[in-house]
Amino acid sequence: MTGAAKGHLAMLAFSALVAGSFSLGGMVANEVAPAALNAVRFLIAGAVIGVAAMVTGGIPTSALRAPWRYLVLGGLFAIYFVLMFEGLKTAHPVSTAAVFTLTPLMSAGFGWVLLRQITTKWMFLALGLGAVGALWVIFRADWAAFLRFEVGQGEVYYFWGCVAHAAYTPMVRKLNRGERPVVFTFGMLLAGLAVLTLWGWSDLRSTNWAELPPLVWVTVVYLAVFASAATFVLLQFAALELPSSKVMAYTYLVPTWVICWEVALGHGAPTGLVLVGVALTVGALLMLLRDEG
Repeated sequence: MTGAAKGHLAMLAFSALVAGSFSLGGMVANEVAPAALNAVRFLIAGAVIGVAAMVTGGIPTSALRAPWRYLVLGGLFAIYFVLMFEGLKTAHPVSTAAVFTLTPLMSAGFGWVLLRQITTKWMFLALGLGAVGALWVIFRADWAAFLRFEVGQGEVYYFWGCVAHAAYTPMVRKLNRGERPVVFTFGMLLAGLAVLTLWGWSDLRSTNWAELPPLVWVTVVYLAVFASAATFVLLQFAALELPSSKVMAYTYLVPTWVICWEVALGHGAPTGLVLVGVALTVGALLMLLRDEG
């Protein structure tokens, strides 16, 4: 198997694991405050990535330069995850996954503002198709609702979280000063943990952790180990084997994976018309995977 093929398999696994966070997160979003849940998630993920950093070369003192960089990145990710779980309190997992597919389009905009990165016409067309598919799902194939711009509060919360996520990607390249990805991510997780602890201190203290349903702890461990640490490793591997546009393309597969998760968990599948929007996002994926002449 070629390196490129392994990279594609890694991103297939990446998109499936990310999708699980929407379905599981939707089941526990109302059980614990988002800031408290994500603080614990960042703590576990930080421990896993910290160990990985130590066994793969350690953490050099040069990584401590300008620690404000980690605060910026950790703050952006903290905002994203908190608003994701705020959104999942009322929005359907498939709908929030569709909002997530707007991230590449917004990230392209931030990439131009921060790094002057240029998006090709073909890629812009693919991003536009993916955005149309996302809007189709978000408005549940209801044209009248789209014209009235009737969108749920949960989707609105999560959209602003995705804005923070979109800014994160180009910001990493702008702020990185040669640190290894695992070290840089460890710094971001520590800073994010600090932000979430301060932000949700009252929620952390008031939560009766011992009496939380087992599903909450299953979700926290899943988010920390599989949807954070594991996806980081898969993403780094794929980025070394595939062009960045093809890595980004797998974002559009997330709603499809969420549908699979929802069916597997016994939550049913969306209506046929909504599936048209999902098909459009898959079409965007195929366009971004196609080699440009």
